[in-house]
Amino acid sequence: MKKSDKIIALESNSDYIHITTGGSQLRVYLVDDDTIRFRCTFDEEFAPEHSYALVKTAWEDDLDELFANERTRVTPIAPNVEETDDYYVTRTAKLEIRLTKDPFGIEIYDTDGNLLYKDLKERTFMEDSHGRRYHYSVINAGDHFYGFGEKTGKLNKRLQYLRMHNTDTCGHDAELSDPLYKHIPFYVRFNDHTRKAIGVFYNNPFDSAFDLGREWSGYWDKYSFYCTDGGDVDMFFINGPTIPEVVERYTDLTGKTALPPLGNTGYTHTTMFYTELEKDVDKAILEFVDRCKANDIPFDMFGMASGYTCMPNGKRYQFHWNSAKFPDPAAFMAEMKKRGVAVTPNVKPGILTTHPDYDEFADAGAFVKDETGKKPESERYWGGFAGFPDFTSKAGREIWERHMTEALLDNGIEGIWDDNCEFDIQNADAVVDGDGRPTTVEGMKPVLGNMMAYTANHALTQARPNTRPFIISRAGFAGIQRYAQTWAGDNYTCWKTLKYNIPTILNMGLSGAANHGCDIGGWFGPAPEPELLVRWFQEGVFMPRFMTNSSNTDNSVTEPFMYPNYTPYISRAVKLRYALAPTMYSLLREASVKGSPVMRPLVYEFPNDPNCWDESFEFMFGPNILVANVTDPGATEKSVYLPAGTDWYDFRSKKRYEGGQTISVPVDLDTIPMFLRAGAIVPMTDGVTNLHTQTIDHLTLLVEPSAAGSFTLYEDDGETNDYKGGKYLATTFEIAPGAAANPYSTDGENNAGTFPASDESHEVTVIRATCDGSYASRVERVEMDVFTHNVQPFTVAMSGPSGERFIEKFFDPAKWEAADEGWLYDMETRTTRIKYANPSGDYEIRVNYAINDLVKM
Repeated sequence: MKKSDKIIALESNSDYIHITTGGSQLRVYLVDDDTIRFRCTFDEEFAPEHSYALVKTAWEDDLDELFANERTRVTPIAPNVEETDDYYVTRTAKLEIRLTKDPFGIEIYDTDGNLLYKDLKERTFMEDSHGRRYHYSVINAGDHFYGFGEKTGKLNKRLQYLRMHNTDTCGHDAELSDPLYKHIPFYVRFNDHTRKAIGVFYNNPFDSAFDLGREWSGYWDKYSFYCTDGGDVDMFFINGPTIPEVVERYTDLTGKTALPPLGNTGYTHTTMFYTELEKDVDKAILEFVDRCKANDIPFDMFGMASGYTCMPNGKRYQFHWNSAKFPDPAAFMAEMKKRGVAVTPNVKPGILTTHPDYDEFADAGAFVKDETGKKPESERYWGGFAGFPDFTSKAGREIWERHMTEALLDNGIEGIWDDNCEFDIQNADAVVDGDGRPTTVEGMKPVLGNMMAYTANHALTQARPNTRPFIISRAGFAGIQRYAQTWAGDNYTCWKTLKYNIPTILNMGLSGAANHGCDIGGWFGPAPEPELLVRWFQEGVFMPRFMTNSSNTDNSVTEPFMYPNYTPYISRAVKLRYALAPTMYSLLREASVKGSPVMRPLVYEFPNDPNCWDESFEFMFGPNILVANVTDPGATEKSVYLPAGTDWYDFRSKKRYEGGQTISVPVDLDTIPMFLRAGAIVPMTDGVTNLHTQTIDHLTLLVEPSAAGSFTLYEDDGETNDYKGGKYLATTFEIAPGAAANPYSTDGENNAGTFPASDESHEVTVIRATCDGSYASRVERVEMDVFTHNVQPFTVAMSGPSGERFIEKFFDPAKWEAADEGWLYDMETRTTRIKYANPSGDYEIRVNYAINDLVKM
């Protein structure tokens, strides 16, 4: 046993602090004011820096050239170390880091003296006799643990033991199974006493485990620990103090979610069933697309399962089309494109030993090698034994990319679906190249998943330089979000899965992977019953990955129209997803810039409400919509908790509820309980059924104006990378309610610019639109539905690039519908409906609620 028992020596230079303890060495980097790196090794020397996860570094790394287009090198803060009797201390503008001498331990405080983090001294860093390495930290009363990537069970992981190991968990239990497909050793710790959050990321792809207070000892403070099977304990402490700030800073380190093409945010379908047909698979898929249209189901993307590579001998030969199933792949792709449907074929890394190209891969040195480092490692796979391309080698990436391009991209494919990419190679001593630094596969399995997605990304970019690449991946390590949309693998068809998939997605979002989802309808098991299928579609409305997928055990195939009497419910759910397309795309853009989740746990938005800290099944869709999906069969009512600190408004009825209470709402099979928070702005559209071929040329903005609020609507061409050069339009809508909303008032009076108003009223609500970017919006007309609770507006005015004017009021709904511009008060829904041509540039809508006193007139 080796321990970091006490500090023997400490040296400081301009880049880092070097610490020698009785059993280890440490380096402390002040990456920036909020991010501190603690790297501990029990080896005689530190291994060279060699990270596949990081895109932000403050040191030279072997892979800087490989990731030159992704990685940013920052200058670390030069540590100024002071010594006291008990500890050394160094500071950033936000943090104080104390390194206690004997026993050694790390303590981190904020500038107000609040303790944010503390090691369990005497057990801080350890190595056992088997080479496993540990890091122990103190758990405080009120600590909640979120994140950890793709995990089953409830949101808060306190008192759980979690493993990090990529594996194929077909038909897993959504509440209890562990591990799953992803390996993301990052968590957010939120303390409900201080209301402060921190993040901890261990940059190490070896199999590892977290104990979050499950282990208990009367001799120690309550503690958690991280244990890794190998490699250094390379810990990044990330300051908040809020959960959103932690997630943003973590994704600064490992990368933001890739912005997908707009069209690929629509409804997607796949199943193993079609491609397993003996012939005419192309016709079966085209027929499905046409049936969607006939059944009024909007549709945009088809995931083509691996059966297209399955030959008459039953073997799947990657990058080889079965000609009986697809006699002309290019012609099939052209037909799909005519229908506005993108195709993402399933790609698996295993190359069977009987594969016609196996020898070519082997001769190129493209496979993971056995322990001798000379022969390809052979492992059990679908259809027999197979070799696995080594995506940490140039040879592996190049041959894979060439075959992918010739077989798929040259036939019109524009997206890739990486599947079965856990690289669950049993021989831990098998060898990978490691991009010039050979090592055993034991500590590189999740990296191979990332680099497989990296290779697909590179191939698509090379084939179509200005077309936005789109990749889906089932497995990977921290940073997989830079390349791929992800999903939680082969879930089981049952009501429990429907429910527990929600916190799985929420924790993936907190772990940097915002573009995530779970198979709608369940992948494994019997066909979903009709009610369950409807509820799954309703839940899928809010998942960034909105896909049905199935390999049912009763010879059925899950389709949106499999129960004709229930198809209208499913059609309406899919149409709601398309109505929310402007919001979904804007949230994915936010994820690509700030790392923010799309589906957010309530604690993310409401950290001061105790009822939100561990809520696992209600969630926020972006900042403004609370969703409480029905997840129980036969429900006629739904209990919904509305967070405190804001009012809430039923999405359909506009009924107001005070926050901080649990309400019961009636539900039927058509109901998705949704509530808008006060100050919400929600961009929507209607009539769009295909995001590839149709233009979002009109918007409806739902506006709840009783509190200040904002939302940024994002637009670009939806297909190219031109947005990276500034060709986008980000329009930030802001609500300034009441007198404070009046930018023209200087004396407290309601002098709204050149527009006359009652001197007795201060009730002018201003909705401002501020534009950023050079993209010319394709939105031609805008309708703004402003919730109005007590008093109807007196006037509505607009100022913008074309000047200032009152907007005409209509009393007849038919005349308002026929007009290009005007406003109307809808008494039934108590909304002020304003419509106008979309201005080119910044503008304001001013809604004046001054009372028109007819008696005094």
